[in-house]
Amino acid sequence: MKSITILLVEDNEGDVLLTTEALESCKITNTLKVVNDGEEALNFVYKKENFVNEKTPDLILLDVNLPKKNGHEVLQILKSDSSYKHIPIIMLTTSSSALDIKKAYSHYVNCYITKPVEPSEFISAVSQIENFWINIVKLP
Repeated sequence: MKSITILLVEDNEGDVLLTTEALESCKITNTLKVVNDGEEALNFVYKKENFVNEKTPDLILLDVNLPKKNGHEVLQILKSDSSYKHIPIIMLTTSSSALDIKKAYSHYVNCYITKPVEPSEFISAVSQIENFWINIVKLP
């Protein structure tokens, strides 16, 4: 089984803990990196400030509602950059707004998932994301 680096861009500590738990429960050895706002996400990918030695993520889990730069801004910047547009980005968010969904796909999000409210369902959704993107999909 291959191992990948996942960047989780999430400002809600509870969702960070649930996502971490879900990824650990799959028993797949991935590297999970967490940043809490859109500016940190861009700094991570572009290897700026505290992130100069970080590996480029293989997969990004991105919330919509973030401080500093929101998820749509981060998505638009990364998908318009030829050096990083190949990175799969999954919007994993509480927003089920048709406008948010349409906007995300117009900026080439790879998929949009509304976070389930129940913790067990949330963990299951993250586990399925991981299984699909690690075991089924061929990443560049």
